[in-house]
Amino acid sequence: MTLRIPVAAIVFDFDGVLAESVEVKGEAFCALYDSHGPDIQRKVLAYHRAHGGISRFDKIRHFEEEFVGRPVTSKDVNHLAQRFSALVEDRVIAAPWVAGARDFLEQFYQILPLFVASATPQEEIERIVKARRMAFYFKGVFGSPEKKSAHLQTIARTYGFPASRILMVGDTVSDYNAAAESGTAFLGRHISDIPCPFPEGTPTIADLRELESRIVPNP
Repeated sequence: MTLRIPVAAIVFDFDGVLAESVEVKGEAFCALYDSHGPDIQRKVLAYHRAHGGISRFDKIRHFEEEFVGRPVTSKDVNHLAQRFSALVEDRVIAAPWVAGARDFLEQFYQILPLFVASATPQEEIERIVKARRMAFYFKGVFGSPEKKSAHLQTIARTYGFPASRILMVGDTVSDYNAAAESGTAFLGRHISDIPCPFPEGTPTIADLRELESRIVPNP
């Protein structure tokens, strides 16, 4: 029997949970390092895939210092992040929905408070959600530089939800860790043909067509 999770609110990661945009960002990171050759690009893409849910600023600093081998200032990182944003934003807006995501939001946005917590910069994720005509589904949309764990704690405190009745739906171990740090429930999206990033026993779904069957709305 599949365990159903009692929830008073749901917080979604964005890339890979609501939109199929993880590979869009991987391709953009590779384009950012086109002049450094295929070996660096392979390392960049592998790191991106293994460290989903981490901000682009932290990834870029790692790429520069560990793969390219040069120290960078915050100004350098911000410049590269702006180039990355220019490469990726329109493509994320145009990315297909994760299967079942739009139907779930449409069915539940008037039943449960729904939120987005993303590692994408705040203004950018707000523009993306608005451009995709999704904003009305959510009580709040949260981005970086604040960490997802801080967003979960803010939601619990602001709306008065017990942390244990908030469900974080994510596709990366950083999402799992944010939920663990905040005391919230967690449900992972795991596509079966890739290694599962979550600890053994973590409840997972293949896409959001399964989400309704895994929750019990419990305001």
